[in-house]
Amino acid sequence: MAAAGKEVASNTESGKSFARRDKLLEIEAHVQKLWEEKEVFKADSLDTPPKLGAKFFGNFPFPYMNGYLHLGHAFSLSKLEFAAAYHRLRGANVLLPFGFHCTGMPIKASADKLCREIQKFGNPPDFDAVVEEKVTESKPEPEETSTENQVAPDKFKGKKSKAAAKSGGDKYQWEIMRSYGLSDDEISKFQDPYHWLTYFPPLAVEDLKAFGLGCDWRRTFITTDMNPFFDSFVRWQMRKLKKLGKIVKDLRYTIYSPLDGQPCADHDRASGEGVIPQEYTLIKMEVVPPLPPKLRALDGKKVYLAAATLRPETMYGQTNAWVLPEGKYGAFEINETDVFILTRRAALNLAYQKLSWVPERPTCLVELTGSDLIGLPLRSPLSFNETIYSLPMLSVLTDKGTGIVTSVPSDSPDDFMSLHELKSKPAFRAKLGVKDEWVLPFDIIPIISTPEFGDKSAEKVCVDMKIKSPNERQKLDEAKKKIYKGGFYEGTMIIGEYAGMRVQDAKSLIRSRLLENGDAVVYSEPEKLVISRSGDECVVALTDQWYITYGEPKWKEEAEECLANMNLFSDETRHGFEHTLSWLNQWACSRNFGLGTRIPWDEEFLVESLSDSTLYMAYYTVCHLLQNGEMYGSDSKSVKPGQLTDEVWDYLFCGGPYPESSDISSSLLNKMKQEFEYWYPFDLRVSGKDLIQNHLTFCIYNHTALLPKHHWPRGFRCNGHIMLNSEKMSKSTGNFRTYARLFQNSQLMPLDSRLLMLGMEWMMLTLYLKQLMLQF
Repeated sequence: MAAAGKEVASNTESGKSFARRDKLLEIEAHVQKLWEEKEVFKADSLDTPPKLGAKFFGNFPFPYMNGYLHLGHAFSLSKLEFAAAYHRLRGANVLLPFGFHCTGMPIKASADKLCREIQKFGNPPDFDAVVEEKVTESKPEPEETSTENQVAPDKFKGKKSKAAAKSGGDKYQWEIMRSYGLSDDEISKFQDPYHWLTYFPPLAVEDLKAFGLGCDWRRTFITTDMNPFFDSFVRWQMRKLKKLGKIVKDLRYTIYSPLDGQPCADHDRASGEGVIPQEYTLIKMEVVPPLPPKLRALDGKKVYLAAATLRPETMYGQTNAWVLPEGKYGAFEINETDVFILTRRAALNLAYQKLSWVPERPTCLVELTGSDLIGLPLRSPLSFNETIYSLPMLSVLTDKGTGIVTSVPSDSPDDFMSLHELKSKPAFRAKLGVKDEWVLPFDIIPIISTPEFGDKSAEKVCVDMKIKSPNERQKLDEAKKKIYKGGFYEGTMIIGEYAGMRVQDAKSLIRSRLLENGDAVVYSEPEKLVISRSGDECVVALTDQWYITYGEPKWKEEAEECLANMNLFSDETRHGFEHTLSWLNQWACSRNFGLGTRIPWDEEFLVESLSDSTLYMAYYTVCHLLQNGEMYGSDSKSVKPGQLTDEVWDYLFCGGPYPESSDISSSLLNKMKQEFEYWYPFDLRVSGKDLIQNHLTFCIYNHTALLPKHHWPRGFRCNGHIMLNSEKMSKSTGNFRTYARLFQNSQLMPLDSRLLMLGMEWMMLTLYLKQLMLQF
């Protein structure tokens, strides 16, 4: 396709004939030339409102411009292209526009990576000059184009470079740029994030034209304040939401990048999209004085083993604490009097939650191992045992929670089996250095009764499931699920001041008591590992910033009403939206730095990338009249950005009164109004299913808040992903295959084979139908 317009000779090398391929490419080049000359895809509104089915407005989430378009984009976009061609052939007036997203951290993070690589490795970087661990490189697999070793149509294999193998799989940003065919001199220019904005969008347009996209290219644009028209649109949207009470400032836990110094939303992440903060109750288990020699430097302070739990209601039944013998811990200064013993990772999270003597910098007073902690006498809140001891457990995780675990063997299968093993095996105790008095006197304390398992749930389920060892991981996980579900929904407290109360009612009361008495603190961490696009591991921070109030009850009802009336094409997609609406809550919409639009009332902050991309489908309807077909908004002959007041935007999109004070010509205002009213609502938006949990649901929320009901979205179609190296394609990690690479293989691979690679056999029909369209 990139060879469109060029003479393609028939190739008969190796005894194979490519005549069919060459004929298709010849037809393709001819037809694409005709499309451009006749402006086939130019779409304008009519003077009268369209009848049902007389118009079709389809769109696609604008891709990030931190590199070339890849086949993942093509896979989703092909569905929209097919739908648009179908409706066009039926005689509908079809609008398919396309924009380019530059907001947020993807571009800034890539530019910053280049700067760091130059600082570390030189310009141009010499990665092999750095002494690194020796790696064993696997033999590269050949490109598979034959049918004998054909992979599934939605899966591909790629090669890792030597440097990528050494860096653990992720490529250096410089290498990614080299893979685009850029010279080292050219790559150096990309240290400036704005250079990306001028370089990649025009190339993306060329790739999409080669792809055959039936797009009205007058309506293309980029985001950020580099485009003053779109910048004005986003400022209006944010002011409108704030005026409606949909944007508030609040102190909340959020996923945060220490390196970037700001919250890390889904599209700011290299991995961990969709991960949210997991909140724990951090139990303060006081080390009973006198302190052992290893902790003698902490004399005069209150020293606690800090254990993270999701079940504070079970603290009455504590018999001991667990630590990982080989685990790395530290004694971290929390305030003037308190010291918490936990992992450094947990201490870093606490430091960003205002629980560190030095904010955002954990202060380690003593470095420790788990072995140093075995046998510590502890006084733990709510425990019926006055003193308990810290004991070794080989399955304690140090990458989740704090690395310190409270032991409640009445209701935890893991705790029951581990304590049982220590009690029943004297030789095992001796091997681990565990004294009898730390273990033998401690019996199970019944605390919760359930109809199915009685008042010793863990013992009952372990006997029933014939679990013999704490190493039977699969069985223990299954047992844990049974007990926790039954205990919460059917359990009754049988001990403590809330005896007789249902567990689901008592849980919050017990937690509140622990927090109010100073026996615990609130602690949050990412529920799974999150890596930012800048490459650092994210934490959970308690931040004071601007939030959009998704999840607010009345607004949520409107979003659910909108969803109920939409065509989603599959039950799986509908369930995905319903699940997202059930949990989605306030969303941090501001960032400290990156690219984008400034928060209009607080210009210290930028609008984050998933908050400036929720209503822009409406902007497509008027942008060609504002920008005159120039994607950067630098053409202001028709109207100047400063003329686009809130009153003008309200008139265009919200049914507001005519802006009498505006000096924009009435003919232009009325034409823009006509364009919007004709094309809206959009009929179809095609996207990957990963955007259900954020962008697409945000789109529903914003449309219901800002636009009248008859302009709410009509349809979303969501698909899966093309896999490369068994992973989702990503430009930020270098795991992708570009449009251009596929098109440039036209001399080596027949056109229908390229389409089959995308899993789109029916795309051949699309090309044929487009050719027929010219005969109408």
